[in-house]
Amino acid sequence: MSKPITFVTGNAKKLEELIAILGPNFPRQVISKQVDLPEWQGDIEEIAVKKCKEAAQQVNGPVLIEDTSLCFNALQGLPGPYIKWFLDKLQPEGLHRLLSGWDDKSARAICTFAYCESSTSEPQIFQGITEGSIVEPRGPRDFGWDPVFQPKGYDQTYAELPKSEKNKISHRFRALDLLQQHFKGDS
Repeated sequence: MSKPITFVTGNAKKLEELIAILGPNFPRQVISKQVDLPEWQGDIEEIAVKKCKEAAQQVNGPVLIEDTSLCFNALQGLPGPYIKWFLDKLQPEGLHRLLSGWDDKSARAICTFAYCESSTSEPQIFQGITEGSIVEPRGPRDFGWDPVFQPKGYDQTYAELPKSEKNKISHRFRALDLLQQHFKGDS
């Protein structure tokens, strides 16, 4: 039997969404562990690969890491992978105000999962993108920047959508769908 995959996160909401999206038929057991990883700089994929390699070394087994980016098109992709820090300092209102001088409020939510089977294997990347726009914050504030991201084709923000609906269209869903396809190919 395969070793469980350790999802490296300290964010209970991310773990909850991951388990809900993967569902009961995912062929591997997923456990979580908080691991202190450096905050690398670089492009989205580069950061995910570095995080995954470091996590695999620390866990000494199969690992899955996630890196989420929110890319404002008017700002040439910023804040991108640095969204965590922008949100921490500016809060949802400040994220919305960042675009006050721009007509273009469009954005891309990007979820990048990197998976390593062992500390010696190369990370595999699974990336999902959801197009949308940045709006004034609406809805519950219990999950990051969800109150300011309104997916294209919807009149509600991620925060306002029922979790079951968000989990069918989100950037995280799209990335995990690719991960599931990978594991179905292995079985």
